[in-house]
Amino acid sequence: MVALMPDLGAGEYLNGSRDTGLDYHAARILLLVAAFSYQKRKGIDGLTKLAKLDFLLRYPVMMERLALVESNETPPDHLRATDEERLAVESRMIRYKFGPWDDRYYPILGMLIGTDLVRSSGGKGRLRMSVTGDGKRAASQLAALPTWRLTAARCEYIATNFNTTGNRLKDLIYENLPDVVDRPHRTYI
Repeated sequence: MVALMPDLGAGEYLNGSRDTGLDYHAARILLLVAAFSYQKRKGIDGLTKLAKLDFLLRYPVMMERLALVESNETPPDHLRATDEERLAVESRMIRYKFGPWDDRYYPILGMLIGTDLVRSSGGKGRLRMSVTGDGKRAASQLAALPTWRLTAARCEYIATNFNTTGNRLKDLIYENLPDVVDRPHRTYI
């Protein structure tokens, strides 16, 4: 792991620490991009889509609510929010012009691209993100760790059930999660 992820490998995130450091967030984003880079998926197209998918990953209760809207089903029991997750927020996001946003996306993506774990290319949006060979191996190693299995499984669920455009995800959030968007811009969700 350390050889593949030199900037990420020493962080306590490997032991499940969920602090505000970039290591944890970079690992989570790597797993998310990886899930969208497998099985004929070409990656995540655009920062809007990345932010909305990450929102669903970080807030599994919201993922459950949108799953009911989209498929009239909740995620499988093992992917649903735990009692602890229902009472606490693992990482604050900010209400931004187009919904939930995290100002750390730019340095996180810079770190992942700079360490050759994620590649960027042009796509329908301004930026398409997909994993490299090293990124795929690193994501597989992360997903095998007990502290990251649930996150990796949720990433796969999101890739299977919410693989639509960033604008469609934004509309779903606006239409079905008013408690998230009915706040002033730049306030915490």
